[in-house]
Amino acid sequence: MSQTADRIASSPAPDSPTRGLSLRRALDFVGVQNVSLLIALGILVTIIGTQDPVFFQTANIKTIGTAVAISGLLAVAQTVVIVLGALDISVGSQAGLASVVSAMAFTATSGNAALGIAAALALGLCCGLVNGVVIVFGRVNPVIATLATLAAFKGVAQLVSNGRAQGYTGADPVFIFLSRGSIAGIPTLIWVFVLAAAAVHVMLKYTDLGRNIYAIGGNDNAARLSGININRYILGVYAMTGLIAALAGILITARTGSGQPVSGSEGLELEAITAAALGGCALKGGKGAVSGTILAVLLLGVLTNGMTLLGINPFWQNVAKGTLLVVAVVIQQVRSGERRVGLPT
Repeated sequence: MSQTADRIASSPAPDSPTRGLSLRRALDFVGVQNVSLLIALGILVTIIGTQDPVFFQTANIKTIGTAVAISGLLAVAQTVVIVLGALDISVGSQAGLASVVSAMAFTATSGNAALGIAAALALGLCCGLVNGVVIVFGRVNPVIATLATLAAFKGVAQLVSNGRAQGYTGADPVFIFLSRGSIAGIPTLIWVFVLAAAAVHVMLKYTDLGRNIYAIGGNDNAARLSGININRYILGVYAMTGLIAALAGILITARTGSGQPVSGSEGLELEAITAAALGGCALKGGKGAVSGTILAVLLLGVLTNGMTLLGINPFWQNVAKGTLLVVAVVIQQVRSGERRVGLPT
């Protein structure tokens, strides 16, 4: 009897601190701010899956993953920019220009994929630095600066390509591996996205660089007084964004088999900003995480795929994305407690 009593006494009660600690750890891992996204994603998957069983097939799941890889890359880069307290509207145009340059350099070097990829990455770095220089030394608002370069980069891509697709990379083994290859049964496109997202996540969460980026976005005056070189960080973040946008452009070239000046990249900036905002990034800066952005990217990908499977007019996809962006910003305003425009004080 005494052993039984001891066993009962030592076992945790239903509402013991141990269970509460486990729940807290689970929430810390997922992120409290991401719980609503997980719930929304679960509901959406359930609705689409019950309407069309094809949704749960392995081939369709891979299709969703490869479809969101390119926009996901740009969304991850946009997350860092927004956390810094800025914005980059030109990422789609940068990707289009990089796509054209990768294909043209590939053709000019008699099919050297490495040089084509290197040329695109170097161009992306330069485009990102152009944005940073205009913002830092021209003292131009990031929205206006990148709105201007959105048009400029798109114009350059159309000029050098005469507005047409350039080159043919569809027979090159490197580009084939990027577009249709797989590692451990997972498409290469997904691996590229996951590895890039993981690298940015580690940088933001576990390094001094990430902590300083959050500090600048949260309060740039306090960050400056603490000795952080804000201009250097702006240049660095935009340069990184240019590199990631160029990587997205290379993947566009791999998927389409040619350099696409506009068609493969148009609208990607809206998707990137929507995913970052929906994932919890505060547009005023200082708040956001890659994990939330990834969940938002998946949510948008599932929504697009589901609308396609259910035969819904594709034009409604843009309506849905725009609506989600508005909803995300409204939720942020309500949570922050700030006065909304047009309401009485």
